[in-house]
Amino acid sequence: MTKQSTPNDQLSALADHLAGQRNAILSEWRRVVDIDPEVTTASTITRTQFVDHIPAVLDAFDHRLRATDFDERVQSVTEQRVSAAEHGLHRWQQGYNLTETMREWGHLHLCLLQELERYAAAQPQLLPTVMPVAMRALVRLCSDGVSASATRYAMLQQTDAAGRVRDLEAALLQLRTLEKERAQVWREAAHDLRGSAHVISNVSAALALSKEAMTLSRQNSFSELLRRGVVSLNQLLADLMDQARLEAGQEQRLVVEFDAASMLKEFCESMRAVAAERDLFLKAEGAASFLVEGDPVKIRRIVQNLVLNALKATERGGIKVTWEEGGSERRPQWMLCVQDTGPGFKLQSASPLEKVLKQATDEAQAVEERAESEGRRFTRTHPHTQPAPTLASQSAREVHHLPSGDGIGLSIVKRLCELLDASLELETARGEGTTFRVIFPRKYA
Repeated sequence: MTKQSTPNDQLSALADHLAGQRNAILSEWRRVVDIDPEVTTASTITRTQFVDHIPAVLDAFDHRLRATDFDERVQSVTEQRVSAAEHGLHRWQQGYNLTETMREWGHLHLCLLQELERYAAAQPQLLPTVMPVAMRALVRLCSDGVSASATRYAMLQQTDAAGRVRDLEAALLQLRTLEKERAQVWREAAHDLRGSAHVISNVSAALALSKEAMTLSRQNSFSELLRRGVVSLNQLLADLMDQARLEAGQEQRLVVEFDAASMLKEFCESMRAVAAERDLFLKAEGAASFLVEGDPVKIRRIVQNLVLNALKATERGGIKVTWEEGGSERRPQWMLCVQDTGPGFKLQSASPLEKVLKQATDEAQAVEERAESEGRRFTRTHPHTQPAPTLASQSAREVHHLPSGDGIGLSIVKRLCELLDASLELETARGEGTTFRVIFPRKYA
């Protein structure tokens, strides 16, 4: 670098230096995050998952340093915000809470600041305007990263709430249907009462007469409708209580070593009769013994919600629950999959949370495809053990014997994943069923 260099030349030289040091910066970032006791989720994911969209953020920072006019600067700021928002989405999917994400951003910005300071100390011939421009660009990077990620988390919370609103609306509709049915029964009873000559003198006898006047099948139909309504609403209230406890931070993880294979096989065995009532299979496949660390009660709640949702979505074929190890020696992981042969993802009928999970999964896989392969990866298997039926063979009948509330059930799964430092993925296609993957750490610090 010569003394005759212009500010733009020197900023471009700084950008070249940062590009050359990128791997070192990202490695130092990972190191300081790993030793931060407030960021536990980072220790459970691979380098590719950890880096995520940050290279795109740094590319935008590079473009900002090299920008020579206003339009280029505006474009670089837009790129930073978009990449930061996508990074926030995937941190949410990977099980981070907002505090962990903000602390990660803070560590990244300190790593970049330290590199800028080292560069300035090694380049005494820098023009006095160069480093202030670079520092202002770094402040903008910090501001955009934090605000875009926080905004993304706020939008995801709204998406989560929208799914619960939809389930509550469905429950209210069910109540209104129940009320209409009950009103119809009593109208029929009232008609019978009016036809009785003894209604005025003996109301109790008239009520008994009205009951006798109802056909047995009508009484049974009304009783079954009432039973279904009570079961569904009880389940909905239980789900809402679970969701409230998770959001209030009243749930704590209790990490112990346990045999995940034994627990999952026992759970599937207990649910096989429910699947058989719908002429569906429920398979459990994986290692015969599979020791992991984790909270077995909460992992069972996760698989229970996913299997119940899969049973409701599937008309023919069935559900397969699988488990396998993965990750790397430094960061051992294991993966739980719940695969169904249902109709697959239909945008117009999917819950808001399902839509954003699919978007996050698609984006994460695109990042992995672009990144260098590193260590052992999970094999992305086809989501079925056998071909899914065509959509034409899928009837639209309502499933009454299973609890309602896909949105709330999936929301509980997502909250439990955050509590367990686990990531949640959704892979689906119309007519090809759906696969939910939960990637857990196999060991906890």
